[in-house]
Parts: sequence; C-alpha cells; structure tokens
Amino acid sequence: MKAKVIVTLKNGVLDPQGKAIKGSLDALGFAGLNSVRQGKIFDINLDETDKEKANAKIKDMCEKLLANTVIENYTIQLIE
Repeated sequence: MKAKVIVTLKNGVLDPQGKAIKGSLDALGFAGLNSVRQGKIFDINLDETDKEKANAKIKDMCEKLLANTVIENYTIQLIE
C-alpha cells in the first residue's frame, strides 16, 4: 500500500520560508499573491495491506518523526 503524508504549519505559526518564497515570486513578476505557506510531502510505500493497520502505522510515524505536532498539522492519504 502507498501513502502520501502532507505536513503543513498550523495557522498562526510564522513561516519565514514561505515569506521568502513569496518575495521571490513577487520579484519574478507573479503579481496578486497574498501569501505563501510551505510544507512537506512524504510518499511512503508499505508492505501492509490492511488499510486500518497502514493508517495507524503512518500516524505513529507522523507523531514520532515526520511532523512536529506542536507547530505542524498532517494529513494521511492512503492509496491502494
């Protein structure tokens, strides 16, 4: 089974990298941007075939390593 984990900063957390990206896009002539927030995407391949077990395993990975749950949210998308 495959999984995609999307990690984003929580609302209210400062995003200096997103601000720098927005500044660069503005300098390149991309007008009309209100803000840019950056995040991370993890594509994970699992041997697990049970959807509930796979989701639990990925959630454990997120809680322990992939996301800093103090300042980041994550979503898990399982792809069969």
